[in-house]
Amino acid sequence: MILRFEPEGSVTTVYTEALDLDALGSVRCSRASHVEPTSDGRWSTDLSPVGGPVLGPYALRSEALAAEVAWLERWLSD
Repeated sequence: MILRFEPEGSVTTVYTEALDLDALGSVRCSRASHVEPTSDGRWSTDLSPVGGPVLGPYALRSEALAAEVAWLERWLSD
């Protein structure tokens, strides 16, 4: 899990239940991407909510979800 701490005190992360985020203070969750089926039954990951690309298509939804997390973790590390 990557936590990006901003100078004003906010923290950005990809949500998981691995850490109780309430322990860090007030929590606000927002969507960073959309994993959706394509018209041909494959899957794509749209990261436009955070200014990212559309990834895919992938044969499996699990592949699209893994690509989503990998991209977001790289984005958080920058």
